[in-house]
Amino acid sequence: MARIVMKFGGTSVADLNRIHNVARHVKREVDAGHEVAVVVSAMSGKTNELVGWVQDMPKVAGADSPFFDAREYDAVVASGEQVTSGILAIALQSIGVNARSWQGWQIPIRTDNAHGAARIMEIDGSEIIRRMGEGQVAVVAGFQGLGPDNRIATLGRGGSDTSAVAIAAAVKADRCDIYTDVDGVYTTDPRIVPKARRLKKIAFEEMLEMASLGAKVLQVRSVELAMVHKVRTFVRSSFEDPDAPGMGDFLNPPGTLICDEEEIVEQEVVTGIAYAKDEAQISLRRLADRPGVSAAIFGPLAEAHINVDMIVQNISEDGSKTDMTFTVPSGDVSKAMKVLEENKARIGFDVAQTESGLCKVSVIGIGMRSHAGVAASAFKALAEKSINIKAITTSEIKISILIDGAYAELAVRTLHSAYGLDKT
Repeated sequence: MARIVMKFGGTSVADLNRIHNVARHVKREVDAGHEVAVVVSAMSGKTNELVGWVQDMPKVAGADSPFFDAREYDAVVASGEQVTSGILAIALQSIGVNARSWQGWQIPIRTDNAHGAARIMEIDGSEIIRRMGEGQVAVVAGFQGLGPDNRIATLGRGGSDTSAVAIAAAVKADRCDIYTDVDGVYTTDPRIVPKARRLKKIAFEEMLEMASLGAKVLQVRSVELAMVHKVRTFVRSSFEDPDAPGMGDFLNPPGTLICDEEEIVEQEVVTGIAYAKDEAQISLRRLADRPGVSAAIFGPLAEAHINVDMIVQNISEDGSKTDMTFTVPSGDVSKAMKVLEENKARIGFDVAQTESGLCKVSVIGIGMRSHAGVAASAFKALAEKSINIKAITTSEIKISILIDGAYAELAVRTLHSAYGLDKT
C-alpha cells in the first residue's frame, strides 16, 4: 500500500463524462489498496470566464478605473475549482468510492498575502492523512489557499500543479501523478518534431529548465517544490483507458518520471530542446561605463515586475562607453521602455532600440556538465542552416540562443537532430 496524490487539469475535467473518467482512474488506485488524495483544476475554460467577469464588472458599472480588489478576484476565480472538487466527489461516491471534497481553507493551505499570485507557506495535512487512513479519498480544490487575512488566496496560473506537489510533500506521499492531456514529457514539442521521443525519466533540474524555458507541461513553481521536497512526480495522460495494461503499475506506470538525478542511471548529454516565442530585445546605446549602471537599469525594471532574461554587454574601444542589450517578453516591451525613459537621466544612455518577434531556443541536459563541445555543436548546426545568432547565455546544464522568430521551428528541428534526440 502506498500514498498517492493525483492531479487532474482543466482538459481532464472539462465535462461530466471526463470527470467520470477521472473517477475511474482514482478508483483503480483505491482498489489497489492505496491511500489517495486528488487535486483538481477548474473545468476547461471556466477560469477564463470567471476572470472575464471580474475584469468586465468595473466597465459595466461605469467606473473611472479598470482596477478591482484582488481579494474579490480570488473569491470569484477560486470558485471554478470548488465546483470541480464537489462534482468529482459525487462521481466517486456514485461508483462506490468513499470521498469528500476539500477547499483550500478547510485543510488549511496557508499562503502569503499576495492575492492573485500567492505562495504556499505551510500545509497542515494531519486531518487529510487521518481520513485517507480510514479509506476516504480527499478531493482537493487546487489553485487556492487561505491568506493571513483569513480570505481565499489563489496561486496564479497553473497553481493546481503547485497545490498537488505541496500536498504530496505535506502528506509524505510516495509519488505525485500529474494527469494532463499529454502522455509525458518529450524531448521537444512533438507538433514541431514528429520524431520527438517521450522521456522515461527526467531530472528535477532539467524539468525546471524545460518548464521555465517554454515547455508547457508543468508549472515552474510546482517543479521547484518537487525538487526541494524530492517529491517523485509522474506526468501521465488522463485520456488513457483507466483499465489499460500497465496503468496500475506502481513502479513504472506509463508516462514520465521527474526525479532526483541519482535515479537516472544512464545520463544523456542532452535531454531536450525547449523554445519560447514572442521574445523581444532592448538595446541601450552609448552608456557610461561606470559602476552602478547595471543596477540603475535593472533595478527599476525589477520593481516594475518585468522579467529580464538574456543580458549582453559590449565595451567600446576606449573603455568609456558601453552598449547593454537584454531580452524581455514581447508583451512587456512598452512597459519596459516607459520605465527606461523615466530613468534615462540616472542611467545615462543615448538611445534605446527595440526588436520584437524573436525566439529563444534552449538546449538542456545535466550530462552537459561533464561533456565538452556541446555549445560548439549547436553553433555549427545552426550555421549550416544559415540561422543567425543574436545572443547566447549558458549555465551548467543549458545553452539558450536568441534568433529571429521566423527560424524557430527550423532551429528546434535542427538542434533536435544534431544531438541525436530523434533516434529511438
